[in-house]
Amino acid sequence: MKKLLLSLSVATLCTLPLAAQSAAYKEAAVSGGGSITGKVKFAGKDESAKSYTISKDNDVCGNGSREIDFVRVKDGHLLDSVVYLDKVKEGKAFPAEVADATVTQKGCEFSPFLQVMRNENNLAAVNKDPVLHNIHTYELLTGSYTGPKKTQSNVSQPEPNTVTKQVDLKKGPAMKIECDAHDFMHGFVFVAQNPYFAVVQEDGSFTIDNVPPGKYTIKAWHGLLKNQKGSVEVAANGTATVDFTFK
Repeated sequence: MKKLLLSLSVATLCTLPLAAQSAAYKEAAVSGGGSITGKVKFAGKDESAKSYTISKDNDVCGNGSREIDFVRVKDGHLLDSVVYLDKVKEGKAFPAEVADATVTQKGCEFSPFLQVMRNENNLAAVNKDPVLHNIHTYELLTGSYTGPKKTQSNVSQPEPNTVTKQVDLKKGPAMKIECDAHDFMHGFVFVAQNPYFAVVQEDGSFTIDNVPPGKYTIKAWHGLLKNQKGSVEVAANGTATVDFTFK
């Protein structure tokens, strides 16, 4: 009988939704919070922006080519990257502005190119063009869109309108956004599991504040390049420094 009850308990647990089996992030007061600062550098070859031919809907999308700089480098620093703490279960509140996200399609271009949203919230895709767009979002399972990815949503927008989908990433830290109707449209969304992240500034710097004292895994994400990982210890009311170098 004990074996039967145990088997039933395990079977019941396995049928629960993944969200019910894993604890959600808990917002709580932080005592003695510290900070993590640093810079994200680039030591590789700064390649030219990728050029795409604008091959259709030219009256709306424009003519010639679309240049997209997937690896933006400024004074040796890597931009369009995010530094974050991995698997933090409790701490400060999410910023009010980091919840849902909106990506606008105008002139056959995604805006913004990079943004941040909270996991399990909504992404609204706004089509302002009088042409068909097909917004296709992919969960980047290893962080980079050159690695394995999984479709998160795939929605046709045949006329100016808005579609909204919930984002629920299980493994990857971010999404790639594409348009299946126009191969020159690209964008990224970093999907935060906790509020301990920072978008890298134009000078390559970042700051993550109000971190509970302790040891953490810290990661640096970029949509194209191999993601970086390190460890950091934050003392009560202290400041730790971590730098990353991409190649």
